[in-house]
Amino acid sequence: MDLIEGFATVLQPLNLLFAALGVTIGTLVGVLPGIGPALTIALLLPITFNFDDPTGAFIMFAGIYYGAMYGGSTTSILLNTPGESASVATAIEGHQMARNGRARAALATAAIGSFVAGVISTVLLAFVAAPIGALAVKFQAADYFALAVLAMVSVTALLGASLVRGLISLVLGLFLGLVGLDQVTGQVRFTFGAPVLTEGIGITIVIVGLFAIGEVLHCASRVRSGEDTIAPLEKASLRTGYLSRSDWARSWRPWLRGAAIGFPFGALPAGGAEVPTFLSYTYEKRRAERAGREDFGHGAIEGVAGPEAANNASFSGVLVPLLTLGLPTSATAAVMLAAFQIFNLQPGPQLFQTSSSLVWALIASLFVGNVLLLVLNLPLIQIWVKVLLVPRPLLYGGILVLATLGVYSLSGNVLQVFLAYGIGVLGYFMRRYDFPIAPVILGVILGPMMETQLRRALVVSDGSFTAIVTRPLTLAILLLAVVALVLPYAPGVLARVRGRRIETRKLVFSDED
Repeated sequence: MDLIEGFATVLQPLNLLFAALGVTIGTLVGVLPGIGPALTIALLLPITFNFDDPTGAFIMFAGIYYGAMYGGSTTSILLNTPGESASVATAIEGHQMARNGRARAALATAAIGSFVAGVISTVLLAFVAAPIGALAVKFQAADYFALAVLAMVSVTALLGASLVRGLISLVLGLFLGLVGLDQVTGQVRFTFGAPVLTEGIGITIVIVGLFAIGEVLHCASRVRSGEDTIAPLEKASLRTGYLSRSDWARSWRPWLRGAAIGFPFGALPAGGAEVPTFLSYTYEKRRAERAGREDFGHGAIEGVAGPEAANNASFSGVLVPLLTLGLPTSATAAVMLAAFQIFNLQPGPQLFQTSSSLVWALIASLFVGNVLLLVLNLPLIQIWVKVLLVPRPLLYGGILVLATLGVYSLSGNVLQVFLAYGIGVLGYFMRRYDFPIAPVILGVILGPMMETQLRRALVVSDGSFTAIVTRPLTLAILLLAVVALVLPYAPGVLARVRGRRIETRKLVFSDED
């Protein structure tokens, strides 16, 4: 009954307009490198002072978040330039599909996957918010440390042609994440006397530098030799269908699995959308390898469908701790928490009793926003794909302009722009020498959280590392991390061992002869 009343509220003309406006703004913002949903909602917060009823504001904010997540996948697929960190995993296979002339299929599976996962996760939010919120409270600092280790190891072991290069990229990301103020003691570290590094290196700067600027430098360096990695498409390839029957058959299971991964991770404190998108990609790649397929890394549609579903489902999960515990688990959730406080509302266990109509209207708006997102973006796919037909100098120049404006808008500091370009040069050399980019992003995102949670666990245990191995849940997650590190190389080791045994037997038989 509460959900029905929520739909009645959302379907009012004014609130429906707010939902459409939020989805449209979010999609446009998601396409711009460096400007994510958190920044957009923060910029729009002053507008909410003029709202008599906060319901319309939160409906619009939810639409912005959903739209920004899909908009980030658009540039990830077309230009290998994620609009925000949760779209990094999508770029791995999505951009390869675009280079193979299948950009429409990649964008379509991202849009439909976002819709499917959004509906599923919203249903779960409506029915299991309280139980999952109770489960999230039971996670301790050591568990989050082990979870971060599992995410980093599982992704690093599968990305790139070399485990050593993957680990080097991960260590680089961890280093970048530790620059600035120590989150526990407040001391400055690794700034080398540069004031611009005191506040740390923001994840947006790293993403824009490594992907937008690094990709442009790498592609521009190969234009004269005819090896441009953004391959121009023929007009015939733009008229192909969205999803073939084979694409549907390969996409619907990753959509469901991505939703199943994204929602619970979003519900965990310090969960967010980055970890489940990478884990979804890792899982789909392992399934393909077990099936004997080797198309991952060359444009496998499962590598787009799964991460995009996990990305969208995580937002509904993020609302679980925000609404039930008052605990924001992402930057966008933190900004939305500030919006609640503007209207003298405190998210938490009592919110469902004190502001029931607002909560259920927000949940109902997620259903409506998903429908609007699908209706808006499927017709626009034909327009987005034509970006690949823009002349290369104009395309590269436009990306650099948007990247520069995106970084400068965050702080208004020119030195941050130079820092982004320095990281972009680093990204260029990483591409040239075949170092994977994704582990760097994961290290920057999870490194500070992993360090903080480890130090908290050590404080509780009086500095003893036994707290990590004596808690059953923590130990189980760390064992899974070991398995994730070893498993990709186990078949090759077993094959070598079996091959040596066979050779030994042949030698014995030949001696007897």
